[in-house]
Amino acid sequence: MVRITVEMVRNKAEHHDRLLAPLEEIALHQENIERIEFIQDWCPKLKILLMQSNLIAKIENLNKLKHLKYLNLALNNIEVIENLERCESLEKLDLTLNFIGEIVSVESLIGNYNLTNLYLTGNPCTDFDNYRDFVIGTLPQLSALDGKDIERSDRIKALQNLPMIRSDILFEQENYKYQRKSQKARLENTIKEKWDNEYSNMDIDERNKRFWAEKTEHAPEIRYEIERMRQMKLKSYESEDKKEEKKEIRLFTSDGRPFNINQPKIDFKFSDDEDLSSYVLDLAVYKHLDTSLIDIDIQSNYVRVIIKGKIFQLHLPQEVDITNSTAQRSQITGHLVVTMPKANFILKKPLKSKESLASIKSKQSVKCYDMGTTSSKREFLEIGPSDGILDLTKLTQSKQKPSYIDPRLKLTEKKPSSEFVDNPEVPDLI
Repeated sequence: MVRITVEMVRNKAEHHDRLLAPLEEIALHQENIERIEFIQDWCPKLKILLMQSNLIAKIENLNKLKHLKYLNLALNNIEVIENLERCESLEKLDLTLNFIGEIVSVESLIGNYNLTNLYLTGNPCTDFDNYRDFVIGTLPQLSALDGKDIERSDRIKALQNLPMIRSDILFEQENYKYQRKSQKARLENTIKEKWDNEYSNMDIDERNKRFWAEKTEHAPEIRYEIERMRQMKLKSYESEDKKEEKKEIRLFTSDGRPFNINQPKIDFKFSDDEDLSSYVLDLAVYKHLDTSLIDIDIQSNYVRVIIKGKIFQLHLPQEVDITNSTAQRSQITGHLVVTMPKANFILKKPLKSKESLASIKSKQSVKCYDMGTTSSKREFLEIGPSDGILDLTKLTQSKQKPSYIDPRLKLTEKKPSSEFVDNPEVPDLI
């Protein structure tokens, strides 16, 4: 049984700084709540209360909500309209798809003079003859029933025939109550018998298949059973997830070699770049995944990417340069590209533009570019005669004068002037 707690209500009041006293609207739908309690004490100023899609069987503990204007209890297990007399501000009441068969219980709403909209669609009482006329005649303050406006002529007709309509409604209501009583006993025995005999030897998946394949009646007991099966299935999934979490993931072998791991089960590509100097890892990360949920760790011999807590690890065939490695993410596809330069890589020859990467990798021999030949052996440059004897005498020979001298370089000799006196003590100019 799910009960209303303070923490549950505070979580629904985040836009009010988790304060309950000034709260005017709260939504507690789809919480599997089975009983209305505590709300009128914690939130006395409530104007809108949404509790659809739960397992509530009785309307109760709402009499202190004097400001309540809209109450939604659709898709629950309510069978009687009651305990709303003191909600004097109530304007709209939604009881769609419940199990209200005691239609006379709408008379408890006569004192709610502000009530203008009432929804009873999908309840057993809507199948009664003159159901609409009875509700319109009983509640003169209504302006719309089941989403349809009430005309003045409809109200006059309903009021004129109300005594007769009420007697017919009471007769149909008694028949329904008798049928409902026998149905309740039959369903309770059937469900108990199934759990004691048939379901006891089945696993959860087989029970669900069997349950959903069978035809069932529309009754509160079946709704409880549906929720019971759903909760069991959720628990089985949770237990499986816990088992997976408890299973220890080994990242390295006993000798320290990293494993290749792909927990997220995503596609990836691992290759060399164009000049063979780096490794490129292209991970097909989900397009709309927030980047804050991705963690990257690059080491010399492996790269690890953690995506939403799941590990992707790849062992690298050669050591890489950690400091110059980069990671980029595409804004269009969401892919994560990790570029890791190889450690101590020396590029001997740049690739030609027309030469493909596959052709370079397929060539295993060493090229001698100056000779235009290919050889798999190491070659040496010869610097002497073929007989192995070096002639050192020629190394000191003087250089020969050029056979041709540019006439422009010749200088005309100048004769000394008549006043020049040659002093023998002064050395000649070089």
